[in-house]
Amino acid sequence: MNNYDLTNEIRSKVDIVDIIGERIPLVSKGKNFFGVCPFHDDTNPSMSVSREKQIYRCFSCGASGNVFSFLMNYEHKEFKEVLKDLGDRVGINTSNIKIDKVSTKYDDLYEAYKFSTKYFQNNLASQVGREAREYLSKRGITEDIIKKFEIGLSLDDKKDLTTLLINKKYDFKTLNEIGLSIDDRDIYTDRIMFPLYDPYGKIVGFSGRIYGDGNKGQSKYINTRETKIFKKGECLYNYHIAIDACRVSKNVIIMEGFMDVIRASTIGIKNTVALMGTALTKEQISLIKRLSKNIILCLDGDSPGVNATLKIGEVLLGEDFDVKVVALPNDDDPDTFILSNGKDRFLGLIESAVNFSDYKIESLKKNVNFDSEESLANYINSVLLETSKINDDIRVEIILKKLAKDYNIGYNTLEKRFKELKKDKPAPKIEIKAQKKKKSRKNKYILAVEQLIYYMLNNDWVVEQVENENIIFPNNEERLLTSEVIYYYKKHGKITIADFYTYLEDKPDLLNLLNEIVANDYKETISKDEIFAYFKVIREYSVNEQIKRLEKKIKEEPDIMEQARISEQIRKLKLGE
Repeated sequence: MNNYDLTNEIRSKVDIVDIIGERIPLVSKGKNFFGVCPFHDDTNPSMSVSREKQIYRCFSCGASGNVFSFLMNYEHKEFKEVLKDLGDRVGINTSNIKIDKVSTKYDDLYEAYKFSTKYFQNNLASQVGREAREYLSKRGITEDIIKKFEIGLSLDDKKDLTTLLINKKYDFKTLNEIGLSIDDRDIYTDRIMFPLYDPYGKIVGFSGRIYGDGNKGQSKYINTRETKIFKKGECLYNYHIAIDACRVSKNVIIMEGFMDVIRASTIGIKNTVALMGTALTKEQISLIKRLSKNIILCLDGDSPGVNATLKIGEVLLGEDFDVKVVALPNDDDPDTFILSNGKDRFLGLIESAVNFSDYKIESLKKNVNFDSEESLANYINSVLLETSKINDDIRVEIILKKLAKDYNIGYNTLEKRFKELKKDKPAPKIEIKAQKKKKSRKNKYILAVEQLIYYMLNNDWVVEQVENENIIFPNNEERLLTSEVIYYYKKHGKITIADFYTYLEDKPDLLNLLNEIVANDYKETISKDEIFAYFKVIREYSVNEQIKRLEKKIKEEPDIMEQARISEQIRKLKLGE
């Protein structure tokens, strides 16, 4: 079996809806599935996935392709890597496919962090790591957890790691720039080391934590500063591990710190990520969208954590997430709460997470003087304003009735004020398919060509009709793509768009044109009369282009006899001869 046949066999045994649906929440609408496009800053679901055609296309940014191109772009892998991954999934032997290592300009930097991680792990496992291992054990961090999160130990020797890296191939400047050294010595000394990862699982930084009694007076944590490969706002701790768990659970739990995530993993909760702070960036929101639209915020229970929950919850609601909140008591964070109260109590909190709007309404009670009529009125107006954001009539009625009962206010008064606020509230965002990128206006010839190729890809009879009519496309790329479609059809007896994408893999210019054509939202069916109308437009355009070329030529031709011959050609073209 050649590689092309192997590729098509693997492609035919996987369902693109399943593959994409494991990575992005998809909703069935008609015969296609829709989800938030991961290849641009998408807010409304603009990516369509076709089970029938086994392709995807984004109506906003134009991304399109088959299951291979999706995984290559989504997981940042080469074609052969994706092919082997899918082959393993469906039980097809791909041992004859050799993957060439792809180098990047940052490979040396990643290698430095990979080496440092192994060095720290060896330290922790050795005799010098006994005290650190005991400290971790007392905090319920088992050997399995240590291995899973690649936890290590930096030594008290202030030059050990730096010396080893210098002896390998690195210089002081590079080590300083990537946050492993400062001048000629180690940044991290005598600390338990937690690797920090980018979204693809590469180690790009560390957080070093003090332990024992000998480190009093030092900062509890030292974290890698931002470098060429580590951008804090572009990472979520545990993201690369949480992906699979979030597909199963259909939600993601967001925490503040990496120790919260590690602690949660000790009781079997794996669908967690950490912000490593209390800010939420645009890049992190895009990553979260890839995990799930269902969010459980489980930040710290202290005042900064509550404020962060309110702020982040508002941002996520604005991005159309379904947000729930776990309110931890007594200023606890997930780490300390689980240690003090155990697995069952924490799971109970997760199960009983409240809607963000309910959490916010409850938080509005803080610092309200209920003996003051003005303060009470302001509080009730704030609750009604928050309630006006809820698109659930039953919940709204429950809140209004509770307000009426608790504060002895007429239900009708509250309902009237609520309706006023609802009316004044900006209209919710309407789901649309396109924040379409601006495209240059296309003339009727370009539209005819693109639609003709589109219907060739979707209807075998159109391919035959184009060949029978001997349609010539004046533009080179369109002519080449049409020729490839006809050749593919003759060779395979049918057009399968998903496999045709693979066929064009080594022809990037034609692949780009194919993407542009497939991404258009043309109607599914076409009549013979409409196809012949496209033929007419293309022929007219071709004739006009020939006339323009000849008219230019006649102006440059000095020979009178040749001018007459060209004039006759122009006359015949205009008459349609």
